[in-house]
Amino acid sequence: MEKDSTSWHSRGYLPHYDNSDVYQFITFRLADSLPQKVLLNLEEDLSVCGEENLDIKRRKLIDQYLDAGYGCCALVNTEMAEVMRESLLRFNGERYDLIAWCIMPNHVHVLMKSKLSLAKIVQSWRSYTGRWAMKHNEELDLGIPDKAKRFWMRDYWDRFIRSEKHYYTVIGYIHQNPVKAGLCDKVKDWKMSSAYDERK
Repeated sequence: MEKDSTSWHSRGYLPHYDNSDVYQFITFRLADSLPQKVLLNLEEDLSVCGEENLDIKRRKLIDQYLDAGYGCCALVNTEMAEVMRESLLRFNGERYDLIAWCIMPNHVHVLMKSKLSLAKIVQSWRSYTGRWAMKHNEELDLGIPDKAKRFWMRDYWDRFIRSEKHYYTVIGYIHQNPVKAGLCDKVKDWKMSSAYDERK
C-alpha cells in the first residue's frame, strides 16, 4: 500500500497516519494506566533487547503492562464503560465505520475506517467521556486521583492496516484481549466488545 506523506502528522508526541482510505487500528488509554514506576520497568526491559524491531517490542510490553490493570481502571465501572460504548457507537456509519472494538478496564481498542479526520474523531470520544468521568468520579467511586488533570493519556496510538491478513489479525487481537488479560473465558462473554453475544 502506497503511503501518502501528507497524511502523516504529529502533535509532538506520537506520529499519526490520518487517511480515510485505510482501516486504522487505534488504542487510547487512561492517564494513570502506566505509572512512572511501570514506565521505568518497561525501559529497563527494553534496555536488554537488541535494536532490531525495538518499536514492536516496546508495543508488546506496553500491551502486557496495560493488561496487568494498573491505574484506577475506571472503565471497569459499568456506567462508565456504557458511556464509552455509546460514544463509540453514536456516529458509527456516519463519521466512521467501526469494524471491531473492545473497552478494557484502562484502555480502548478500535478498528475502524474514518470518514472524517481521525484525530478529531478520537478527540471527540475522549473529550466527552473524559468530562463525564471527571464529573462522576466521586459519585461512582471511579478512583481517578484527586490531583488528576485529565482522564485520558494525552496522545493515542494508531496503525493503518497493511493487508487482509493484518486486518483479520487485528480483529482477533481486539476480541481476544479480555481473554488474554484473564477477564473472561470466551470472547463472546465480554460485554464491552463488538464480539459480545447477547443471546448467551
